[in-house]
Amino acid sequence: MSDNDATEIKRIAILGGTGKEGKGLAYRWVKAGYHVIIGSRTLEKAQAAVSDLSELINNEKKSLLSGATNDVAADNADLVVLTVPFEAHASMIEAMKTHIDGKILIDVSVPLVPPKVTKVQMPAAGSAALEAKSILGEGARIASAFQNISYERLLNEEDIECDVLVSGSDKATRDVVLKLVKDAGMVGWDAGPLENSVIAEGLTSILIGINKQFNSHTAGIRITGVKRD
Repeated sequence: MSDNDATEIKRIAILGGTGKEGKGLAYRWVKAGYHVIIGSRTLEKAQAAVSDLSELINNEKKSLLSGATNDVAADNADLVVLTVPFEAHASMIEAMKTHIDGKILIDVSVPLVPPKVTKVQMPAAGSAALEAKSILGEGARIASAFQNISYERLLNEEDIECDVLVSGSDKATRDVVLKLVKDAGMVGWDAGPLENSVIAEGLTSILIGINKQFNSHTAGIRITGVKRD
């Protein structure tokens, strides 16, 4: 894949995609015409998630959604998305390292530490995305995105008012992910290098706290003061 050609992304694997966030992203991308492979530790669980999502997808798009084990999903995709709980983050990346090699990884994981999920608690590496970099190596193409978008918004037909901050290992990687954000019906912003992932990841705990205060599930962020497309 060329550094600046996002059009070559046709097949997306969502590892740990049977969870709520993974299903929400899969739904948005299938609607946009991408082939999405939902990955899971077991084929049965992946296929069950596909069955659930298929009920929401138009018949002509259902063929774009499939399920597989995580390794098979990653092997057959142009780009890999990771949506696992943080306790499984490092072990999943270690297990998938050879399957991710050479592909962009979008890390959606957030270092939440129950029961204090409203308190920002970053790992020793600095963020989940930087932990991924420490495992995959300096040459890995990693982006951090989608942490501040609730799955309720992703599975809703209404326009999503929340913005997406995209940090990443290089501008070409960020540009690929920004196109995927746009195709999923959201506004994305180039948030700079991967080190900046600490901000979006940390905001998740703050948004959870705001949701609890106002009995909501959809608090998000929006960039103001600059021209929007």
